[in-house]
Amino acid sequence: MVTAVDRRALDRLRSLVEIETPTGDAEAIDAAHTLIDSWLATVAGTAGEIVESDGVRHLRWSGGESPSVLLLGHLDTVWPRGTAAARPFRVEGDRITGPGVFDMKAGIVVMAEALARVAHPERVAILVTSDEETGSITSRALIEQEARRCGTVLVLEPSLDGAVKTARRGGSIYRIEVHGRAAHAGLEPERGRNALTELAHQVLALPALADASLGTTVSPTVARAGTVTNAIPDHAELRIDVRAWSVAELERVHREMLALPTRTPDVELVLHGGINRPPMEPEASRELLAVARSVAAELGQPELCDVAVGGASDGNFTAAAGASTLDGLGPNGGGAHAVDEWVSFASMIERIALIAGAIDALDGAQSG
Repeated sequence: MVTAVDRRALDRLRSLVEIETPTGDAEAIDAAHTLIDSWLATVAGTAGEIVESDGVRHLRWSGGESPSVLLLGHLDTVWPRGTAAARPFRVEGDRITGPGVFDMKAGIVVMAEALARVAHPERVAILVTSDEETGSITSRALIEQEARRCGTVLVLEPSLDGAVKTARRGGSIYRIEVHGRAAHAGLEPERGRNALTELAHQVLALPALADASLGTTVSPTVARAGTVTNAIPDHAELRIDVRAWSVAELERVHREMLALPTRTPDVELVLHGGINRPPMEPEASRELLAVARSVAAELGQPELCDVAVGGASDGNFTAAAGASTLDGLGPNGGGAHAVDEWVSFASMIERIALIAGAIDALDGAQSG
């Protein structure tokens, strides 16, 4: 049976999904901020504060001077405007689909609904960022500041098959610029220095920096070169994604990236980027996992499982900042960043109760 409160959660999710929020779309992000503030301002006792960094706006509630916990999530999605017209919000039984529904707009709705159930919402800090999908470049300092201030963080990123996430690989983001020399491809190609040829060499060579035995991956992901067919390209760019379970591995790959050799004479490589997110270690989640499991048992929910995952999140930052961090507390579903993205409505309702119970337990422990 769907209650009035359950119906509100569903309606809120529809409204948020229908405001498309690709990273960098300030107008759309502002509209979503207004919507979320309309949900939370009355419950939290104050309107949300917009914190701007390098032109990107994030939404925060402080939770007072000594908040019991920080609820953390992100509003941006990987989907460009217009995606919702092709794949509109749809409910089919327990399955809800639409762009961004799983990663992570359902988590934002769970956050709002859980806050409405807790005994002291005014003691809960909230941070909803706007650039997580592109590495949290502008929000990182704010995330770390709030994590240190609160000391305890619940991250509403999606669950993995119902499991919370207690360890994550760290990641690095790189961009390589290749500078060559242009020439006419038909009249005198020998005068050119082909940046695209060098780029191809790098694409083939970079995966050798990985170490499968340690779970380290080095993945060329985006490449660009050339302007017209009949010109030897003098410039090319390559983006690389690196993941590892340890800081030592991220640092090893970084050293090797700095020493990349060229394979094409008279071509220059320029490296940009570096380590973006440190790994999230299991120890950061140990105490919070015990609290969440206790609350789940009291609610009669299935035993809460935990998992280590390869993807990174803002939980990597909060754990590295020294805050107790439990991630993956959003609802179950699948297809993050894929056209078949979906979320379970029953799981949303279950997680609302779990998050509310965990907040009250943490607040009670702090007050006691």
